[in-house]
Amino acid sequence: MMQGDLIWRRYVKMTSVVADLVHGYRDLMDNKSDPRVNDWAMMSSPFPTVLICLSYAYFSKVIGPRLMENRKPFNLRHVLIVYNFIQTVFSTWIFYEYLMSGWARGYSLRCQPVDYSNNPLALRMANTCWWYYFSKFTEFFDTLFFILRKKNQHVSTLHVIHHGVMPFSVWMGMKFAPGGHSTFFALLNTFVHIVMYFYYMVAAMGPQYQKYIWWKKYLTTMQMVQFVMIMTHQFQLLFTECDYPRSFMIWIGLHGVLFLGLFSDFYKTKYTRVRSDVKREANSGGCMPVLEDDTKPHQNGVSSYATIYNKEYNSCYSNGTNNGYVANNNTEKKVA
Repeated sequence: MMQGDLIWRRYVKMTSVVADLVHGYRDLMDNKSDPRVNDWAMMSSPFPTVLICLSYAYFSKVIGPRLMENRKPFNLRHVLIVYNFIQTVFSTWIFYEYLMSGWARGYSLRCQPVDYSNNPLALRMANTCWWYYFSKFTEFFDTLFFILRKKNQHVSTLHVIHHGVMPFSVWMGMKFAPGGHSTFFALLNTFVHIVMYFYYMVAAMGPQYQKYIWWKKYLTTMQMVQFVMIMTHQFQLLFTECDYPRSFMIWIGLHGVLFLGLFSDFYKTKYTRVRSDVKREANSGGCMPVLEDDTKPHQNGVSSYATIYNKEYNSCYSNGTNNGYVANNNTEKKVA
């Protein structure tokens, strides 16, 4: 009898815990989120976003490489040109909308609360945040192109975690704070994406365009400056009273810390590492893989055309968006 009572108490306690979790979840979704966006696509629940992100990770690390294991790599030069052009235009539009819905219309760099009203400008900002959220899914194509080109070494765990986590991180901001202080992160990020996707578009157009993308080194510098600005802008609220959710401020600031470290490691590996030989060997930065060694025999059914083509172009991982080709000067055997 005592054992039965113990089991019953445990059952009641477990039921109560589950009920509290469900109640807390419903209270969070229904009462603490922004009611303006509840009926927007993908906003009513976090589960569709989580499911897509998990599916992306499983495809990137398991299904995709397995499907391509016994196939030749695809030549995606023209696809990449079109894709990078579309991403450049898309990023430009989002950047413009962030300016016109707040950052060029009086947003404060010091402290900017979220406007939860139905003011047209506030709704325009929320709409821009949704499109920025959507753009995190379009960046999944970066990984797909790596897999189709059999560049699986570039689909690192870090790469997959970054791309897989970002949609959910942006979903939380969209659900609870679609506007205000932390949209400065998205503003800077979309500007960097404009420059970055434009670079990859030009690089994919062929070796005759190499002379126009001499500024690749400065693109990496710009990315690191971006993260310093994000950290500074977010963490200033630790010392300032501002009616903005502190949890989002800390979350975005930590993103800046993480990616600054990764990009700094890449920069040192790629641009400041001293070599005794003129020829640069393959090596990897903390975030972005440096060009692979194309002097080694190509296997896995790679055609002779693909072998020659890959000597001219190699893919690079940049800011979590890594889809184009990086031009390679084969005369001097130096990384462009």
